[in-house]
Amino acid sequence: MNENQTKKLIDVALGRTPGDLAIVNARLLNVYTGEILDNQSVCTCGERIACVGPDVGSAIGDGTTVIDAGGATLIPGFIDGHAHVASSFTAGEFLKYAARGGTTTIVTETLEPYAVAGIRGVLDFLASLKDQPIKFFATAPAMVSTSRAAMGIDPADLDTLLARQEIVGLGESYWQAVLQNPDVFLPIFAQTTAHRKLLEGHSAGARGNKLQAYAACGVSSCHEPIKAEEVLDRLRLGIYVMIREGSIRRDLAEIARIKDMVVDTRRLILTTDGISPADLMEMGYMEYLVQKAIDCGFDPVTAVQMATLNVAEHFGLDDRIGGIAPGKTADMVLIPAPQIIQAMVVVSSGRIIARDGTLEMAPRKHVFAAESLNTIRIPKKYEPSDFDLPFHGDGDTATVRVIEMVTDLVTREMRLELGVSGGKVQSDAANDLVKIAAIDRANLPGSCFTGLIKGFGLQSGAMACSAAWDTACVVVVGADETDMALCVNRIREMQGGAVVCNAGRVAAELAMPVFGLISELPLEELVARLKAIRQAAADLGVSFPDPLLTLIALTGAAIPFLRICEEGLVNFKDGRTVDLFVA
Repeated sequence: MNENQTKKLIDVALGRTPGDLAIVNARLLNVYTGEILDNQSVCTCGERIACVGPDVGSAIGDGTTVIDAGGATLIPGFIDGHAHVASSFTAGEFLKYAARGGTTTIVTETLEPYAVAGIRGVLDFLASLKDQPIKFFATAPAMVSTSRAAMGIDPADLDTLLARQEIVGLGESYWQAVLQNPDVFLPIFAQTTAHRKLLEGHSAGARGNKLQAYAACGVSSCHEPIKAEEVLDRLRLGIYVMIREGSIRRDLAEIARIKDMVVDTRRLILTTDGISPADLMEMGYMEYLVQKAIDCGFDPVTAVQMATLNVAEHFGLDDRIGGIAPGKTADMVLIPAPQIIQAMVVVSSGRIIARDGTLEMAPRKHVFAAESLNTIRIPKKYEPSDFDLPFHGDGDTATVRVIEMVTDLVTREMRLELGVSGGKVQSDAANDLVKIAAIDRANLPGSCFTGLIKGFGLQSGAMACSAAWDTACVVVVGADETDMALCVNRIREMQGGAVVCNAGRVAAELAMPVFGLISELPLEELVARLKAIRQAAADLGVSFPDPLLTLIALTGAAIPFLRICEEGLVNFKDGRTVDLFVA
């Protein structure tokens, strides 16, 4: 805020100049004091708040837009402190639903576009978030990856990002990788803190001296605790804990026991960690999380603080967002009562953007650069034989490492003795043993590793997706090599997407041409296409609740224990990349 803007705020507060927008006769939830104050009014000038109190009448003039709250409750706009916006939908489609419920600020990761399109892709993605009805901040990608080709971020790229105002820190860095590869990640940490920006954490499963060692690296937050006791362990180390309630995991109900442990809640934050298109349409966004926190027994003031001031303070943004006070950005939500989180009016940066669940300010549609729409650089058309598993050893059997599904996301290593026929190891769909392959599409285009997976459920056909976690891979799983090739080739033709094939035909597909990660379809149609993919996978025997999520997570560098990339299988217990065949 510059000097001229400040003078205008002073003039409005002193009644010399009328404000732009006034909300009068409201109950104000003051996140700074924890009070709920009756008969309060707020008057704005431009995108900032000029004055707050029982009487702002002198700041209201003929040109002031006045909203009579009629005793309804006024709260700050919600902030999601850990989102993955570069996933499935464009920002414009996402905001049609996310902004109308009271969310006015989002902090998003950028690792997804960086993995496949580098710094130019991230800058194009950030450009898509500009000039929207709400504000976006972002974190630079730490780039923990199962693939060594994708591991880490170039120091020059990191400097470029850290110099930008909307970049508030370094994104999630998985603790196992940091402790196993300190020479890769500690220089990145030092570079970030030299810019006086934050290190966002990811400490799933860390405890005892491993958690202590990770905390000693300077991480400031973690969104991975799944139990109240894990939350308390991290709070005691000075780490902000983001309670996740999104489409990947829903931890709020279990963690809500923390309210009974008589601890300070000011370092607790509500976050989604990403939300699926279907969940966004059905449940809404941050308003759903705050309501659920209240329903789980959190005091309404505490619940609102966890989605407003606490987030702003963590990121050092509380000088402008997170509360309703003079000089702050005018981000406000009018709700019926403190315990009823239903947006009647949403004000973002001083503008009314939604009323009664209807968006009044249309999101901007971004035109992505041509290179962002051409990230599937696989150099050749795939053949069924490209997924063969040749064995060059002696004997008629081979010992192989197999990815075994433990849950829909967690895996472990299984070792099987399999027969060799024609110099090749075969899959066995009848016993739920099928092939899986990861194909690099951007860093080392065409580099491919094929392995075996058990417990995926696929009885015939294949499915593939180009949005594989933490890598630049297309990942494909199949009971039939012809269908595997068809899936990959169709993704290559569409320049990204998800495909299910069976008996040589496409059963369902979704084009995702933006970075090979994002569809440009309207959200409603996107949800329908994803539902069709889920049904097509179920028809082939996959019983997981979200087969596509299960598939793309198999390259991820965060969830234990055995994963895949274009280089081979990666065991998280030691971080080593290993071959299909056991020596």
